[in-house]
Amino acid sequence: MSTTFPSAERVERRWYLLDAENAVLGRIASKAATLLMGKHKPYYTPFLDTGDHVVVINAAKVKLTGRKEDQKVYRHHTGYPGGLIEETARQRRARRPVKLLEDAIYGMLPKTKLGKKMYRKLRVYAGPHHPHQGQKPIPIPVNEN
Repeated sequence: MSTTFPSAERVERRWYLLDAENAVLGRIASKAATLLMGKHKPYYTPFLDTGDHVVVINAAKVKLTGRKEDQKVYRHHTGYPGGLIEETARQRRARRPVKLLEDAIYGMLPKTKLGKKMYRKLRVYAGPHHPHQGQKPIPIPVNEN
């Protein structure tokens, strides 16, 4: 029995719209990562980019459960001595609300060249407006449990 793989050029790419208002950060991030990887398609292949474009709006209004707003810490190092930068989720939301959601989605994608290619199909906006109306994005409901 032979196996047929979809050609990367023949993959039909759609645009999806996710509204992050009052949605839990992890739930919307996993939904976006699934759409970006193409796992929702019947011809998903791990070594091909079969995913779609994802537009996320209202990223500034995403919810964090429990006490994560104050206890979750984002760290990065500048490379210089004493260059450790730490900020809580509350501080990051105040400074760059889009980055909160982008980091969560990026963490759920593969850490390869293919993952970077998938990540480039993500657009996140802090407010309800986005410049991708011409692509007619399909709204996807996010479970709010």
